[in-house]
Formats: sequence, C-alpha cells, structure tokens
Amino acid sequence: MATSGGYSINSAPEDKSDENTPLLTGKGQQTGPKAASQCCSVRYNLAILMFFGFAVVYGLRMPWTHPSKDNTTQTPDQPDGTPRFLWDSETQGMLQGAFFFGYLLTQIPGGYLAGRFGGSLFLGGGVLGTAALTLLTPLAAEMGAYWLFALRALEGFGEGVTFPAMMAMWARWAPPLERSRLISLSGAGASFGAFAALPLTGFICHALGWPAVFYCCGGAGCVWALFWFLLVSDDPRTHSRISELEKNYITQSIGSQGSAHGWNVPLLPMLLSVPLWAIIVSQMCANWSYYTLLTSLPTYMDTVLHFDLRQNSFLSALPYLGGLVFSALSGVLADFLLERELLSTTAVRKIFTVIGLLLPAAFLVAVGFVGCSGMLAVTFLTVSSTIGGFSAAGVFINQIDIAPRYAGMLLGITNTFGTIPGVLAPIAVGHLTKDHTLLGWRSVFCVSAVVSAFGALVFTLFGSGKIQSWAVLTETHTEGEESPCGSDP
Repeated sequence: MATSGGYSINSAPEDKSDENTPLLTGKGQQTGPKAASQCCSVRYNLAILMFFGFAVVYGLRMPWTHPSKDNTTQTPDQPDGTPRFLWDSETQGMLQGAFFFGYLLTQIPGGYLAGRFGGSLFLGGGVLGTAALTLLTPLAAEMGAYWLFALRALEGFGEGVTFPAMMAMWARWAPPLERSRLISLSGAGASFGAFAALPLTGFICHALGWPAVFYCCGGAGCVWALFWFLLVSDDPRTHSRISELEKNYITQSIGSQGSAHGWNVPLLPMLLSVPLWAIIVSQMCANWSYYTLLTSLPTYMDTVLHFDLRQNSFLSALPYLGGLVFSALSGVLADFLLERELLSTTAVRKIFTVIGLLLPAAFLVAVGFVGCSGMLAVTFLTVSSTIGGFSAAGVFINQIDIAPRYAGMLLGITNTFGTIPGVLAPIAVGHLTKDHTLLGWRSVFCVSAVVSAFGALVFTLFGSGKIQSWAVLTETHTEGEESPCGSDP
C-alpha cells in the first residue's frame, strides 16, 4: 500500500495535542476555548445567508423542470402573446442537459481556488453570474436554440463553483463539533429552493408567462449577491463585526487545519485514497435518484398521474419540503451524537448515509407499484425524499472530515463525479419511458432504488471519518513543525 509521510495514505495519523489541535478529538471530546453562543452569531448568520444563496441557485434551475406539451417550450396555458418555440423533444432534452456541461467544468478548479484564496468571492460570484445570465434567457430563446444552449452552459459554468466554495469557507468557519449542523443547514437551501420554486414558477407561468419566471428568479439572485458581498468575509479573523469570543472560539477550535492550502496539493495520495473514492461512488449513487426526481418528477406527475400544471408544481414540490426539514435536523442530531461522545465521526457518517440512502430506496420501489394512485405515489415519493435528508449529515459533508484544508477541492472532485448522473439519469429515464407506460416508470424507480442501495453499501464498507495522513499540514513542514490533527478511533 502506498504511503505518505510515514503513514498509510488511507489511515489517519496519530492524535497529537497542542494549541493547534482541532476541537474534535477522539470520539468527540471537546477541549479548548469556551464555546461562543450560537444565537445571532456570525457563523450562523453565514449559514442562513448560504441557505438562501443555494435556494436561489436551485430555484434558477426549476423553470426547466416543467413538463412540455405539443413540442413547445411551455404548456399551452399561457397568457396571450407569450412567445412559443416549436422545439422537438430532442432539442428540449439538449437544452435541459446543457447546464451540466458547464457545471462539470468548474467544480474542481473552483474548489482548488476557493481553498487557496477563500470562498466568498467564488460563491457570491457564482450566484451573481448565474442570476445575471438567467435574466438573458428569454432573449437567448428568441435568438435560437444554439444561443440558449450556450447560455445554459455558461450558467452551469458559473454555478459549478458554489458548492466547493461553500465547503472551503466552512473549513475556516465551522468548529468541528458544529460542522454537521452548519453545513447541512447551508445545503438545505437547495431543497428549499426546489420546494419554493416549483409552485411559484408554475403560478408565474400561468399568470404572466414563462419569460417572467426567468426575470423573477434572476432578479432574486442579484439581490442576494448584494447582501452577500456586503456582509461576508472569507475568514473569522478578517470579519469586521465578529466578537472576540466567537472569533477565538472558531479559530482556536479549528486550529491550523483552517488555514489556506498552498499551490501544491497531494494529488496522487488523493487519487489513491479509499475513503475519498467511497464518497465519490456513494455521492454518484445518491445523486442518481436526486437528479431523476429533479428532472423527471413533473413529467411523471403529468403523464402518469395526470395532474394539471398548478397541481403538478405543488405536488412535485412536496418531496423537497420533507428533505429540507430532515437534512437540517440531521445535522443537529449528528453534532449531538458527537458532542455527547456517543459515536465516533466515522460511525455517525456511516449511519446517516445508510439511513439516507437505503430507506428511501425502499419507498422508491413502492412508488413503482402503486399504479395510477396519485395519493399513494405522492406519499411514497415524499417519504423517500424526506428520509433521504439524513444523508446530508453523512456522505455529503464527509470531505471536511477526511481533509479539512482541502475540503473545497475534494467537494469539487466528488461533485464532478456526482454531477454525471445529472447527465445520464434523464437519458436513462427517456429510454425507459419511451413507450409512456406505467411499466417504464416502474423501471425508473426500481433502477434508482438499486443504485442508492449500492451507494449505501460502498460507504458502509469503505467510508471513514478520520482525517487522512495526506491532508496533514504541508506548509508548516517546511518550518520543521509537525502538523497536529484529531482523529476518531
């Protein structure tokens, strides 16, 4: 087995203890500075601002998820004078997938640069750029499908840096015993954006026409960016309004692992790291179900359950509401287990991942066998997505456990692989449902369930919550210092 710095690359270094040791050591033992109040704190204000930021960027995706009829870009139920474009299903599929072509390209570079320079500029700029481009969508559509394809790809290019930048920021802002709740709260904005935007965009389409949807969503993103750049700082040390107690609590509890990484990163040890590959595979499997529902659920509601546009929008949003609540709660529960030393970080991440992937898979299978019963289908889909929220405190934040300083880049790597289902899942759904039969949709849900169960198995066998040896500080080595880090047994 390859090694780095005298340690196995897939194992954690020994526990050290000095002034730079992170707050989380052993099974959750809390040492170090007095904890600063969570209420009205800068770090929780940052989490709430991130929550709304991700709500905006996911809301920007929602106008593209409504079903289309009669080979037009929107349903016929539109105000008079609303532009219509007679694009076939192949063109519409190309336009829906264009976003992911750009999204894939900036994940890793965005994470690397955010870890080197700080994430606020990249997260704020990614949202602002995507929002500004969204305002141009009606114009691009008037100019033609190829112009719209290019615009969508550019939107994905801008949005691709947002999640890696978020993780790079939390590496500097989140005390180890608050990581789960802060990161899961931030990421829950994605579910909130989907929940809020689906019915709102349906209503706006019906009342004002589809161009108004893009103007409203783009404008909301621009307003959010203004607050972001006025209120946010990359590091607690440079924030102008943070209290000394909170600043000391954050910086001392995180220790040296909260510093920026250098230009050089341990690429080979990363590629050989089994825990990292466990995250990659599990996240791809989890995202297969997520993107299947995100891109195809409105179509299922329309073609199988025969709900109209406004019913479709509301019922399609229900699963995201449950996921929002449980993802936020999962972070609180995970931190509680660590604070009370009831479980190790590894055990917490694995338990929440298994619950968040395996149980939802069972309910997805059930959806395929309820026939045309709209009530049962919506119930099972909502329960599946709700329980799936537990994985927010599992595999989806595991990068910061195994390599805090490189968390932004690792999220870029795992999200790059995790976005592949965003391209492949709609293609698979289109193939399985080409005959527009209930049996085809049953196959869609069963395939998603099997993929999710496989992801849970992989993470259970190979996942870890231990900081990896290749993630130990490298820049201080040049000064003859040994890098400390905590690990769980």
